[in-house]
Amino acid sequence: MPWFKRADKGIQTPTEQKKETPDGLWYKCPNCKTVTSMAEHRKNMNTCVQCSHHDRIGSKEYFAILFDDNEFTELDENLTSGDPLNFVDSKPYPQRIASTQKATGLKDAVRTAYGKINGQNLTIACMDFAFIGGSMGSVVGEKIARAIDQARKTRTPFLMISKSGGARMMEAGFSLMQMAKTSAKLALLSEEKLPYISLLTDPTTGGVTASYAMLGDFNIAEPGALIGFAGPRVIKETIGKDLPKGFQSAEFVLEHGFLDFIIDRKQLKSRLSELLSMVLLPEDVTNAPKAKKVAKAS
Repeated sequence: MPWFKRADKGIQTPTEQKKETPDGLWYKCPNCKTVTSMAEHRKNMNTCVQCSHHDRIGSKEYFAILFDDNEFTELDENLTSGDPLNFVDSKPYPQRIASTQKATGLKDAVRTAYGKINGQNLTIACMDFAFIGGSMGSVVGEKIARAIDQARKTRTPFLMISKSGGARMMEAGFSLMQMAKTSAKLALLSEEKLPYISLLTDPTTGGVTASYAMLGDFNIAEPGALIGFAGPRVIKETIGKDLPKGFQSAEFVLEHGFLDFIIDRKQLKSRLSELLSMVLLPEDVTNAPKAKKVAKAS
């Protein structure tokens, strides 16, 4: 016998009296289908409590995870894209930028900041996939370049968190030039013997993978992240063969020698601190200026 049986027939509840569960209270893992509350999911740093599937998050969440007390100084926060090509697809490029800024609360696809991680000074550039697929345009390249200059000026390590679909087509050659620009800046960072850590998250593809994402002194990734240049479908059609299982996953890339290690998001801050403590020279720790005291980020 079922645990519940309706005794009366024909019961009808008016629409205005129906009670619905509000959206956004529950999370269902796309991998193992485990259901948990959104509060618990966020507490677990947006990873599944059962299988540890890593959901995509943005710069706001990464800064909260990494910076001590979520306090940091944001760099070049008001830089926005121009329209060098007068590009129009379904709408003019300036309109697309404005609508995306309004929808996401972001100025462009990367945010850069300076602060402390477990007491150690660190400069971070973090990409946001929510802004036009995390595409790399002239503003992205300029902000990363300036963040690297900030790291050189303050003698601090540099962390790049990549999450991108590749170069931004609305800026054509201007976006591709950012590959060389950021790579040249990273070479200057290397000459000054300052550590560069590249964290690849889901997805990291296209020109971002072909430039700064793979140039780290340490290349690390989150579990299950898609990492590649061209998409699997394009590669399969080009070579005319089926691709190996797990192709372009972080685990596949690690197995083939392009990553140093994979790190769970819940261990990210502690592992980065341990890594930095091993590679920083004593004079860098002593001479690095303190970050400005700022209010907690919203």
